[in-house]
Amino acid sequence: MTERSDASVSAELRRLERRVRRQVDLRMAGRRVWESLPAILQILTAVAAAYAIAHWGLGHAVPLLAITVTINSLGFTRDARPVRVAESVVGILLGIALGDALALLVGRGLWQLLLVLAAVFVVGRAVSANPSFAVAAAVPSALVVMLPDPVGGPFTRSLDGLVGGVVALLVTALIPRDPRRSAARDGRALFSVLEESLGSIVDALAHADPAAADLALTRLRRTQPLVDAWGTSLDSAISIARISPWVNRHLPELRRSTRVLRGADLATRHLRTIARRSEFLVRDGRARPALAGLVSQLASGVRMLGREQDDPELAGAARADLTRLAARLDPAEVLPGAPVTDVAILLLLRPLAVDLLDASGLDPDAARALLPPVA
Repeated sequence: MTERSDASVSAELRRLERRVRRQVDLRMAGRRVWESLPAILQILTAVAAAYAIAHWGLGHAVPLLAITVTINSLGFTRDARPVRVAESVVGILLGIALGDALALLVGRGLWQLLLVLAAVFVVGRAVSANPSFAVAAAVPSALVVMLPDPVGGPFTRSLDGLVGGVVALLVTALIPRDPRRSAARDGRALFSVLEESLGSIVDALAHADPAAADLALTRLRRTQPLVDAWGTSLDSAISIARISPWVNRHLPELRRSTRVLRGADLATRHLRTIARRSEFLVRDGRARPALAGLVSQLASGVRMLGREQDDPELAGAARADLTRLAARLDPAEVLPGAPVTDVAILLLLRPLAVDLLDASGLDPDAARALLPPVA
């Protein structure tokens, strides 16, 4: 009876686990679609414009490559910088032109297709160090060779590709995806991990809990993809803001976020060392309330720095918190007579405070001047 009961409970738990997994998958799917809506609308607008120009403006009955160039140039990539779009356009147009020219010379068939692809791959790899450039050039060149000549002649498709490329570039500048939304989302993700990690370090020092410090270290070791993602989205947003009349006014804000990203990146590196030292320090079972208080104040400054990215009215709050912290980082006053292992943690907080003050907009020399001298 007990075995059947245990089996029934296990089966119920498995069903519950599958139901939860399905719900999570559905939420993630919905989130992906929602976040992709600006890109979808941008691509649809560009496709409509490219089709209209090539079909009704130039009289091309089936402007296939005008549409495919537009879609492939814009895509769903996180990196929506105009330079990346331009690189994709150049690669695709190169493939179309080479395909048209070589098909005119050697005709169509399997060996001609292989010859064209070989030529496109060689030229693509010679022109650009980016492997995707050659691939972007090869796909439309294969279409050109395999499809019969259009009514307007062999280079009609090259003209269609040019139309699609120009439309893609114009749409990138005039109807950009919201470049700040993805940057803000990536910034929140990084600061969320930093706040959680700092909370774990505080717990470790306040309660002599090595497991909490180890948890913080585990979280901090996974921050590099978050840093890279925020950097990519900010680079993309800044590049779009430079050329887009609608987003240009946000350029100073985006550049401030770049400064904050630099400070947050340095902070994660410092905090990994602090978490590692804290885990070793509290193995003796002794709490360090003074150090916990300093890290807690640091956490408050980091939390405010993250919130300032979403709420301009909070500007200056993080700097005020971090300024007060920097003035307290005196080992002789906070940890009189403490062993060198404890003092080492405090000394690690000093450059971290300077980097975060720099991220808040304070000059680095002014930030260093706030630190008490160390005998």
